[in-house]
Amino acid sequence: MKALLYGVKPEPWPQPTGADADNQLLKGLANTPMQLVDMDEPEFLLPDWVITKPRLTGICGSDSKQVFMDWGNVGGENNPMKAFFSLPQVLGHEVVADVVAVGPEAEGFEVGDRVVLNPWLSCGPRGVDPVCPACEIGDYSLCWNFSVGPLKPGIHIGTSASGNGGYAELMPAHDSQLFKVPDNVSDELAVFADPFTVSLHAITRHPPKPGGKVMVYGAGALGTCATAILRALYPDVEVLVVARFEAQAALARKFGATVIGHTPARQVIEEAAAWSGGVLQDSDGLPMAFPGFIDVVYDTIGKQETFEVGARVCAARGTLVKAGVHGATFWEDTPLYFKELSFVGSNAFGFEEVDGVRKHGIEHYLDLVSSGRVDLTGMLTHTFPLDDWRGAFGALATQDQSGAIKVAFDFREEHGDG
Repeated sequence: MKALLYGVKPEPWPQPTGADADNQLLKGLANTPMQLVDMDEPEFLLPDWVITKPRLTGICGSDSKQVFMDWGNVGGENNPMKAFFSLPQVLGHEVVADVVAVGPEAEGFEVGDRVVLNPWLSCGPRGVDPVCPACEIGDYSLCWNFSVGPLKPGIHIGTSASGNGGYAELMPAHDSQLFKVPDNVSDELAVFADPFTVSLHAITRHPPKPGGKVMVYGAGALGTCATAILRALYPDVEVLVVARFEAQAALARKFGATVIGHTPARQVIEEAAAWSGGVLQDSDGLPMAFPGFIDVVYDTIGKQETFEVGARVCAARGTLVKAGVHGATFWEDTPLYFKELSFVGSNAFGFEEVDGVRKHGIEHYLDLVSSGRVDLTGMLTHTFPLDDWRGAFGALATQDQSGAIKVAFDFREEHGDG
């Protein structure tokens, strides 16, 4: 089968020129250690695994940062997450697929079922029994055993050298990792199950105050999903979105949010304070809203500037939620202690509570889409065949030109280029 293998010798590729010569993402793409290769078709990693054939595989922000080698402004020599990855690997964990083979001990699925992937390589997929305390309560992204068992280290499908992710013509998965897609939910909406549930986890763990104000920093896939969740589940909350590109801003407005630009940082702070009613206290650096009236900032970017801006506009004893994945950074965190802010991380998803019902977040997403409460139509802007993988990542590297929000690889016969 054809697959995109990461962690191999880069293939020769021209450096960007002309107007793109200074695009650091395109420079990274030209040198990325990934190639389209022929691989053996996957087998059942354990008897209760199945084999699927991807239909659509979305490009996650964390995947694109890896492919672009966009590591942030601090070296990663001390990054403890290196213990939970193994190379070479086939990326891709935002997957809609068809079941094509069922292992002898797999349960609940038949050949032909259309499914979406919960990618976590937690105790169940690794054959660990009894499961750890985190998995026991449905906190799969906090599993104790990401480097245990017959599978090589990896937190989720696409980060382990065992098996492969969805950037391939076939993909193995454990029976507990798959959810059947309702007939009235299209592939183009089902592909958002993973990013939507990431944002659902961040918001349900740190919900806004009734009638309060929140800011969503970033309007890519996670930010757009966050805005849709806030509108569906917390309709009395006012939402401010910081968007970088006009295509993102237009979709945020569709969900009823107020939108401001992402730069310069001083202007973002001033506009966020004016929107929320915060009082600006100026200094020789960036100003700070004090008092501020933004209860929660959901940061889907996770860079130095977004932390510094978010902390400055957040209300005293408010919450700054780091939901985005980026490289390590240093930032001016004085507002954390002065305002007594809660700065919390949000790691993917597991079982979540929505409207008093606790079940897997992907099940919540499929229910919300099937019932019409959430509609992410328009968020999937581009699709590409796997052999045009450079074009797919190139669309993300040039969002100001392409208008891309979510890009996916399309394996269906009726594929048309985005």
